[in-house]
Amino acid sequence: MSLRAYNSKRKFEGTPEPQGKVGRAGRDLIFVVQRHHASNLHYDFRLELGGTLKSWAVPKGPSMNPKDKRLAIAVEDHPIDYATFEGDIPVGNYGAGHVDVWDRGTYEPIGENGDVISTTEFAKHLDEGSIKFRLNGKLLKGDFALVHIKKDEKTWLLIKHQDEYATAEDYDSETYAKKGSLAYTAARNNERGLKKQDTENHPPKR
Repeated sequence: MSLRAYNSKRKFEGTPEPQGKVGRAGRDLIFVVQRHHASNLHYDFRLELGGTLKSWAVPKGPSMNPKDKRLAIAVEDHPIDYATFEGDIPVGNYGAGHVDVWDRGTYEPIGENGDVISTTEFAKHLDEGSIKFRLNGKLLKGDFALVHIKKDEKTWLLIKHQDEYATAEDYDSETYAKKGSLAYTAARNNERGLKKQDTENHPPKR
């Protein structure tokens, strides 16, 4: 797994993000979901595989309701150390904004029948465009799938499987966001609202 794309997009003298190094988190495979308010608010869903974190940007965040098919856009692999990253990425840097860990834990790659499979087989399924996995986090638990849509190479769907952890209730990831994250977003939205109002009240001269 290469971190070339990750490293090429960042100037590490200007961002607190970890430099890209291939590694291993520990005995168990990890996953992490990070709430990232950059130019737009989204959630980054990451699975450890082959020494890096395979990553997808999920605009609406994960859901524990199987009826929700959440859009997930594949992005560049991230280093394992990124799983614990929280903080502010300064303006002028790629992905400038605020990052918080929303959920994290371990996961198991599984096959069609729900049995645990090897990472080699899991990587093959990833290349084929359909993976299934069992999450053990604080918020996300049970079986999930990521399915590639043939529309383009980056577009996937993140789907919760029906199991004992699933819910039939409406699920909003923002309900479980940290207070600091919500405060940051409120401030950003308020600032945008004031700028929009100022523009409307004082339109640029032509």
